[in-house]
Amino acid sequence: MPLDHYVTLGHSGLRVSPFCLGAMTFGEDLGWGSSVKESESIIDRYLGLGGNFIDTANVYTKGHSEKIIGDHVGRHRNKRDRLVIATKFSANLYVGDPNGGGSSRKSIVAACEQSLRRLQTDYIDLYWLHNWDQLTPIEETMAALDDLVHAGKVRYLGVSDTPAWKVTQAQLIAQFRGWAPFVGLQIEYSLLERTVEGELMPMARELGLGATPWSPLKTGILSGKYTRQNAGSVQPGRAWAASYLHDKAYTVIDELQRIAGQLDTTVARVALAWVQGRPGVTSTILGARTLAQLDDNLKALDLKLSAEQSAALDKLTTPTLDFPAEILPILRLLHAGGTTINGEKSPLLPEYFAPNKADDQY
Repeated sequence: MPLDHYVTLGHSGLRVSPFCLGAMTFGEDLGWGSSVKESESIIDRYLGLGGNFIDTANVYTKGHSEKIIGDHVGRHRNKRDRLVIATKFSANLYVGDPNGGGSSRKSIVAACEQSLRRLQTDYIDLYWLHNWDQLTPIEETMAALDDLVHAGKVRYLGVSDTPAWKVTQAQLIAQFRGWAPFVGLQIEYSLLERTVEGELMPMARELGLGATPWSPLKTGILSGKYTRQNAGSVQPGRAWAASYLHDKAYTVIDELQRIAGQLDTTVARVALAWVQGRPGVTSTILGARTLAQLDDNLKALDLKLSAEQSAALDKLTTPTLDFPAEILPILRLLHAGGTTINGEKSPLLPEYFAPNKADDQY
């Protein structure tokens, strides 16, 4: 499935590529990342292959990521209008200013204007609430975002890194008040981070939010660079990521290596194909520091895992979910009475759960 086989984002008509180009690595301002020239080459390669979805944030490389995108494509109207440019607000770039971040009306409007200037565009296609501001009423946030949509400065809205109950509250408030709703949900999702399957992913499917996973390779842990064979001798460039290199991770990597061997492909592509194939996922965000990384990872779009291969990875990484997610499959059996519903046969419950047949007479 190439990049120009587009998919609609959630309950909207917005067409996006199945892999989104993540721009968190654009710029070397934090001591790591891609140079301006390399970032531009990555953008050109992605666009040349039919990609149309670029994701950044006001805080990425202190605003430089947005500026690189603006300088290279934002100011060229013929290029810009063919793209879906997504950026995020919430992070505070201004030390000492309490209103420089968060999700209040004042901070949202200011952040939007600043992003528009850096991106050199007069509208943002998809504006993400980067993370929940616990000090601001969600009604204020949604009203301010709706105003930006009606002003033509924002086309669609999304939400990232926020509890499912708060997203649901925001979505229902928008629905009942006739405000612009969220159409996308950005979450961490990978073979090593599946707890979103308890609340966030079911919520997204129920409320019409297209999921766009970030860190599908778990900060590079599933890139193929780290193996059980080189454990201890090869360490991540960012020290905090080393905590993810534990026995469970190596067990998953072992299985990825086995499947990659069967398919004559790479560990990274198998891990990406698994994420992109999950129910509810619209477009997976790929971060690439080099052009070679982008080229290699994009080939995951051509990969199709067999049912056996997917099942092996699923079984190996089944997460422990919060109550009541863990018992929901069991509770479904209480409803069906051994009948077949929607094509699924429900087994009878054990005797200690089953109703007394004699109760029929009452």
